[in-house]
Amino acid sequence: MIKLKNTYVFYFVIISYILINAYVLLFAKDMFYLFNLLPFAVLIILLAIFDIEKIMYIMVFSTPLAISLKELGYNEGLNLSLPAEPLMIGITLIYFLNELSSGITDKRILRHPITIIIFIQLLWIFITMLSSELPVISIKFILARLWFLTSCYFICTELFKKKKAIIYHLLFYAIALAIVAIITTVKHASYAFDEKIADWIVSPFYNDHTAYGAALAMYIPVMCGILFMKNISKLVKILCFGLLVIFIISIIISFARAGWLSLVVSLAVLVSLLLKIKFRTILFTIIGAVVIFLSFQAEVLMILGRNNTDSDGDITANIESMSNISTDASNLERLNRWSCALQMFEERPVLGFGPGTYQFLYAPFQKSSQKTIISTNFGDKGNAHSEYLGPLCEQGLLGALIVVALVLAVMFLGYRLVYTVKDKSMRVLTIAILMGMSTYFVHGFLNNFLDTDKASVPFWGFLAMLVCIDIYYKDEQIENEKLI
Repeated sequence: MIKLKNTYVFYFVIISYILINAYVLLFAKDMFYLFNLLPFAVLIILLAIFDIEKIMYIMVFSTPLAISLKELGYNEGLNLSLPAEPLMIGITLIYFLNELSSGITDKRILRHPITIIIFIQLLWIFITMLSSELPVISIKFILARLWFLTSCYFICTELFKKKKAIIYHLLFYAIALAIVAIITTVKHASYAFDEKIADWIVSPFYNDHTAYGAALAMYIPVMCGILFMKNISKLVKILCFGLLVIFIISIIISFARAGWLSLVVSLAVLVSLLLKIKFRTILFTIIGAVVIFLSFQAEVLMILGRNNTDSDGDITANIESMSNISTDASNLERLNRWSCALQMFEERPVLGFGPGTYQFLYAPFQKSSQKTIISTNFGDKGNAHSEYLGPLCEQGLLGALIVVALVLAVMFLGYRLVYTVKDKSMRVLTIAILMGMSTYFVHGFLNNFLDTDKASVPFWGFLAMLVCIDIYYKDEQIENEKLI
């Protein structure tokens, strides 16, 4: 009788849905597409409740393919990325409910130095939010950071207790990114790969080619690393090789100069690891180079000022234009944004103007002599173009120092793991992830994307992978265990 009753309920729901759908089609056509998304929403909710792992993979896969509300023409309220960010919000709510009821997070994760720095950063963002010039904007910023961190870091540390989950996470994002790359390449080909349209041809998936290039740069080392892992099946290696080829071609024709530069730096990281150079040695070398630059900055700037090579589609010219600070509009606009950020920091050095407020407040700090052909008087063209200067002006000196501390902690952790992980395949994966992270740290000097889902999924996900390798797999021998 119970089985019969359940069958009747099932048929009743299906027939009701069909009838309501017919009514919507006839009398409320504007709601037709939205109503037909209802079954998918129900499916997502059921998966989130009963199988959070699958919903995580759906979220990771959907992120590169997600489209923001702004791209869809909605300019009011939260600029959510659909469907990725609603999934992240739902996952975050489920995580907090589970955490409050049973405390699911491993205490070793909570006590890890990387996690502690993340907590300190969240606390400082909250403190600076209280004194924000634009409180509503700062509240939106901290809420977005919370669902990015929860869904992309804390839940991932639970997910990555299964070794296979790390590979699945990497592959799901990479496959979706490859779909975006193929679509973008086909569209770009219709314009004969004109460098001038490379910036917007990546829409609606990415807001510009620099964010797209950052994602490609992060996954190129990872795809290479998987090819050298012994416990990965041949089929998966063939897939990764295909993805690698797509990514390399795509980043070349993306004209994302920061992406090219970040890959060169990641190769330097690889060389240092092969030579078994400790990170503190590299750090002291970098500090020395900075001191030398500051000592001779007038001479260096004079030399750079003589470079008037603009990016014009030729790869050689694009490479040369990276150091052009005399005529290249993109470089000059970055200098303009950085100058505004420094001036804002000078005005509010302790608490800053508030998280997420730079793009709404930097306009009055622009100097007429520093404006470019792509500057606007309203200052409505984006952020500070720096993961380090953005927090400096929005969250004060401590905000920027926390970001630097996180970068240094990640690099120290990565180098330590490479030299201490016992299993060769896991060591190769660690090197690949560290190289991927290093590409983003280089991007951080020129752009900032961590306020978007596109960059948050790989960035915090890679970070969770390194932390889990440190806690769970550092002393294991898994070469004979087939991962995937």
